[in-house]
Amino acid sequence: MSSEIRLAFAHPSERAIATAEGGPVDRISLRDHIVDVEIGAFQAERGTRQRICFNVVVEVQPIVGHIDDDVDRILSYDRVTEAIAAELAAERLNLLETLAERIAERILLEPQALRAFVRIEKLDRGPGALGVEIVRARTDLGGTATDASQERPHPRVVYLSNAAIRSEHLGAWIDQLTTDPAPLILCVGMPDSKPPQCNHAMAQRRIDLLAIEQNGWLLAARDARCKVVATRTELDWAMKNGQVCIWAPSKIVLDAVEGPETSITDTVALTGWFAEEMEARELLAIGAEAPALENVSVRNSAIGESML
Repeated sequence: MSSEIRLAFAHPSERAIATAEGGPVDRISLRDHIVDVEIGAFQAERGTRQRICFNVVVEVQPIVGHIDDDVDRILSYDRVTEAIAAELAAERLNLLETLAERIAERILLEPQALRAFVRIEKLDRGPGALGVEIVRARTDLGGTATDASQERPHPRVVYLSNAAIRSEHLGAWIDQLTTDPAPLILCVGMPDSKPPQCNHAMAQRRIDLLAIEQNGWLLAARDARCKVVATRTELDWAMKNGQVCIWAPSKIVLDAVEGPETSITDTVALTGWFAEEMEARELLAIGAEAPALENVSVRNSAIGESML
């Protein structure tokens, strides 16, 4: 028991050695890699950065033959730090567990990687370090490696003005839009009635985002084919399964590493930001004028015009 407790708090490299199975393997390690990042589920952790410490050990398949001092034949340390940086940049996360899982998964997609030990600790949340540690093997990925290599769908993002939502032609427009095989994500603006106002910027931001989501639920009530979705995971599943989505923006906006620069109340511009985040093939604005975007084709349509 004492040995198990010691190993529980030992560096991941010691755990890797103690739990090794079969023949000898090689290991690479990253020790005490500290990054300032915004992360955490508590309100006090939003809008502020804290130090996160990473310790990672990767078991790799031993190289057969001579290395010949060739960096292309080994799993570079840079691939480990790049995995950390990529997952931190992808979106703001609430849980260290989620971050550890994603980092381990990204590392294990490397051809040489066999097992990954990932320990992540918060250094500023108390008198000691608070953290998690996981161990994942390539065999744990299942079909993940195949799924990760598949190209993400490029949806059509459609902004509906309030007049468009109220239109008697709404169902026919959705009929038209769904004839296109590309996934369809609908976005809405603020409701006609002004949401509550306050003098606290962060609180007002949340109030405005919730007002947009309420408007989305009104749209969902108009057409049963449309489902309100809030997370990137839900959107990915819906796009792959042909579900018409209505974007509820709060989580994606608040969790974005680089959020929209525009005001939340400029909902057409907010939709443009979202379209670029989703790598949409097109943004269609019905009953509104969308600004030109750098990486997404934009089209505006007056109410009553054909959307095809």
